[in-house]
Amino acid sequence: MSLDDTLQEAVASIPECVAAGYTDLASGMLLGVKTVDSHPAEVMEILAAATSDLFQGTNVDLIENLFKKSRGISDNDMHYFNEFIINSENLIHIFVRSTTYTDHVMTFVCRKSANLGMVLTKARMAVPKLEASV
Repeated sequence: MSLDDTLQEAVASIPECVAAGYTDLASGMLLGVKTVDSHPAEVMEILAAATSDLFQGTNVDLIENLFKKSRGISDNDMHYFNEFIINSENLIHIFVRSTTYTDHVMTFVCRKSANLGMVLTKARMAVPKLEASV
């Protein structure tokens, strides 16, 4: 199944999901996005950069390296931050790092009225299909 079809399937399966995206942190590119509403072009243009900052910004790298050092871990490919949940005024934003491709992040945006536990569970369930479609 194509990435676009799999993103559409994720939007349909996650409660009150209004958008899903797939970002490659290494290239800084938004590889795919599906939305039920129109969004300003400016938001789409900076989504990949904002996701990259969230997962590999300077301070995030510093914190991860400090955690690794304090725990005696020397694996440079290992990451401590694999998911972020951001609640805005009206939306829940879920960012999930791929376990297969650690430079890939899936983003799911749902209405704030959705049950957070179900959103997180369904988002995690969508990850393997999205990874397989890339």
